[in-house]
Amino acid sequence: MRSHFILIFFFLYPIVSFCQKNDIESIAEFESIIAGKKINYKSNLNTSDYDLKYHKLEFQIDPSSSEISGQITSHFVAKTDISEVVFDMDENIVASEVISLTTGNFLEFQQNNSDGELIVFLEEPLLSGVKDSLKVAYSGNPVSSGFGSYEVSTHDDSPIMWTLSEPYGAKAWWPCKQDLNDKIDSIDVFITTPKFNPNNEEYVAVSNGLEIGQSYSEDLKTTHFKHKYPIPAYLIAVAITNYDVYNHTVENNGNPFEIVNYVYPESIDYATANTPVTVEIMNLFTELFEEYPFSDEKYGHAQFGWGGGMEHTTVSFMGSFSRSLIAHELAHQWFGNKITCGSWRDIWLNEGFATYLSGIVEENLDGENDFTNWKQSRINSITNQPDGSVYISGNDTTVSRVFSGRLSYSKGAMVLHMLRNELGDAPFFQSLQNYLADENFSYAYAKSDEFIDSVENTTNRDLTEFFADWLYGEGYPSFQIEWSQPESDLVTFQIFQDQSHPSVDFFESKLKFKLEGSNSEELVLEFNLEYNGQEFTAPVDFQVNEVNFDPFSDIISRNNQITLSQQESVFQNQVSIYPTPASSTINFIKPDNLVIDTVAIYNMNAQIVMSENFSENLNIKNLNAGKYIVKMHNDSGNIYKSIIIK
Repeated sequence: MRSHFILIFFFLYPIVSFCQKNDIESIAEFESIIAGKKINYKSNLNTSDYDLKYHKLEFQIDPSSSEISGQITSHFVAKTDISEVVFDMDENIVASEVISLTTGNFLEFQQNNSDGELIVFLEEPLLSGVKDSLKVAYSGNPVSSGFGSYEVSTHDDSPIMWTLSEPYGAKAWWPCKQDLNDKIDSIDVFITTPKFNPNNEEYVAVSNGLEIGQSYSEDLKTTHFKHKYPIPAYLIAVAITNYDVYNHTVENNGNPFEIVNYVYPESIDYATANTPVTVEIMNLFTELFEEYPFSDEKYGHAQFGWGGGMEHTTVSFMGSFSRSLIAHELAHQWFGNKITCGSWRDIWLNEGFATYLSGIVEENLDGENDFTNWKQSRINSITNQPDGSVYISGNDTTVSRVFSGRLSYSKGAMVLHMLRNELGDAPFFQSLQNYLADENFSYAYAKSDEFIDSVENTTNRDLTEFFADWLYGEGYPSFQIEWSQPESDLVTFQIFQDQSHPSVDFFESKLKFKLEGSNSEELVLEFNLEYNGQEFTAPVDFQVNEVNFDPFSDIISRNNQITLSQQESVFQNQVSIYPTPASSTINFIKPDNLVIDTVAIYNMNAQIVMSENFSENLNIKNLNAGKYIVKMHNDSGNIYKSIIIK
């Protein structure tokens, strides 16, 4: 008895932890622990030779019992000539019969428990491109430890069962194709339960898609759901208990659909106070990206017995109804469900995107200051260790790495934010809209290189260096910044960089600075840092008292230092340029003992427009009218002057 108590306490801990943290790390922690029991699963190549077209899933479930029985009808097309069909299936459930729907005959089968397979032998070889169908009847106890992909427990003394199959848990409760290589084109789900629980409260069943109807027979109730979009096995889910049900309506530009909430009776006040924001978040995502991908079915929440959430297609299972969790799971309906990561190495295409969209909710509902704090919290998490890439390379595909809150979630989100800064808002959001609409990925799978290609095609930009550094590379930069105000209307910067990990030799970056003056003046400058020690100059119309680096937390960095430069040339005030304004030539007056090597002229966007060896007379007739900055270099430092060309 003592050992059971210890086991239960271990599994309850993440629930408490999530309620205390209620943040991205807690969502990741929950998903990592849920997935941890399937850590040893390997991709099954034996399931890759056929293409699933349709499943009819018929489940017989009593939430007060750990047993399940069911019939799984599968329609499939052979991708090559095959004589057998392999499903993933754990040893805790046992097939009793397999029937060919083409001939009506019973088929021979073998359950290979050591490899977690159900092997069905066809009556005759099925040729490539030919469709066939069969039905598997099975039963068993998926709950070998009292905790896992198929959970039976109670809430407020009422029985509840629910499933959670990400990443490798579906095969624990039904024979399926487990890996990320084949979405089922459409499914029908029939859930047969007792009408009432032991407290004489009616059972309510939940699953993916649109509820078609309910039917009754003696003491049993069958609920039918239909989902007509491609879906991987890990996103198919069932939950049953004495739910209270209420709806919110999304107007959806004249094509309304329902957000259906399935909530414990004892939680109804808490839920109804918190779930209405889902409509506002849904409208925001629709405006930024596209219409909700399953608007002709539903979106919904189903309360379940854990502190996190799981984004099952059209119905997220929710352990709480915090706004951040609502936003995260809803975001997955686009990024994770409509387009699913093509391998667990590319999990950031699910989790990094959902995390960033929860940040976009902060930005749009709470304002820029809250969004900056949100980004800084992500940066703090990312940089508390010096290594780690967003993309999962090498051999480390353990569950703890796949569901790393620091890398897959937070760093993935900030890489998206930095991509947004790199491209600009309009090209960034257009890129995501095009990615979602691409028929190669829509309701299918995508990998990181395919996402990159999609963005490059939209923007006509070569982003190889950006993603090499920030997605595939490890670590982060630290910046050492020296600044000065050599003239009343000029400010200068020289920027150096170190890297926390040797996989990246230099992070090319867009950097922002906020300048503040003694009379509350403010100016935000942005520079493109391309090499170490790069210098920038910019105009300013006030005396600068303070310079703040990365004021909006837009870049992953740590241990940055900014100092007022003490290396200005002693000749700064001994050099003058005339005439001003100038039209074709500028002339320099300097002491005889001052040797100037080179002269560079910058426009007001800090772009160099001319660079010459020093001459006391400089031809500037090819420059457009406007204000410019002249930088003169000598051994004692740089000398800066501003000029006007008419």
